Amino acid sequence: MGAAADFSEVPAFQVHMPGEQQVPFVFNSPHSGRHYPSRFLSMSRLDAATIRRSEDCYVDELFAAAAGVGAPFLTANFPRAYLDVNREPWELDPRMFSEPVPSFANIRSPRVAGGLGTIPKLVGEGYDIYEERLPLAEALSRIEHIYKPYHACLAELLSRTRATFGYAILVDCHSMPANIRVGDGQGRPDFIVGDRFGSSAAAALSQHSISLLTAQGYRVANNKPYAGGFITEHYGRPAEHLHAVQIEVNRGLYMDERTLQRTDGFNRLAADLAEFVRALTASPDRHLPTMPMAAE
Repeated sequence: MGAAADFSEVPAFQVHMPGEQQVPFVFNSPHSGRHYPSRFLSMSRLDAATIRRSEDCYVDELFAAAAGVGAPFLTANFPRAYLDVNREPWELDPRMFSEPVPSFANIRSPRVAGGLGTIPKLVGEGYDIYEERLPLAEALSRIEHIYKPYHACLAELLSRTRATFGYAILVDCHSMPANIRVGDGQGRPDFIVGDRFGSSAAAALSQHSISLLTAQGYRVANNKPYAGGFITEHYGRPAEHLHAVQIEVNRGLYMDERTLQRTDGFNRLAADLAEFVRALTASPDRHLPTMPMAAE
């Protein structure tokens, strides 16, 4: 028994493919998975509601228009509490396991220190997931059977997109708590667009994303407090014609964080994001440096 068995009936992730890819975009939702394997729940000390506090609830639904405009959309079915693919593959907390972790594991990252490594220790506002230490084989199984295939799939989508169009743009879709505040008197943002402070995407692309959302009446921040995680940093290589932006949506716009239920704002936000996706994917080359010719 292990990760492969946990997702033997429900796929760990899936790609929503258009009939034909028509735009140089790939969308990704790595934290909206809501299939909680019974074996995983039996290991946890948390109830079925509390364990969902780290979930980017319904983000896959909010950005569902991606496939309709001709862009592949990769979505996780595994929950973030089970495995976080927006981390390095080996960000492991040695205190979580009954055996020593591999010598190459990154045990000192700030994310591990915060309980949010590749195999998370905590959810939400600091709730411990597990009653006792896990066998190291549990982490190895999740990394080998789900983490590595997920990233192989994402890398292939981006590689194929760049080969077809001459460049590729990754939009990494997330949600954030409703109580997030931004300094400088900006108050609560509705969205945060992150590009690793300009290192993961052309500045004009990020600014275009911000302008589109602002024009819809939303308050939009840039890079603070979320500049993008491992996925944005790892895949965003503008010099190689790979651009990556992270978009964080405030959960207060569309859901009740206590009950995890959609609110009346959900349908309006989904419609606005569908329009945003259509506008963002239209003529992206106008917001990028000169691109090479697409492959024949």
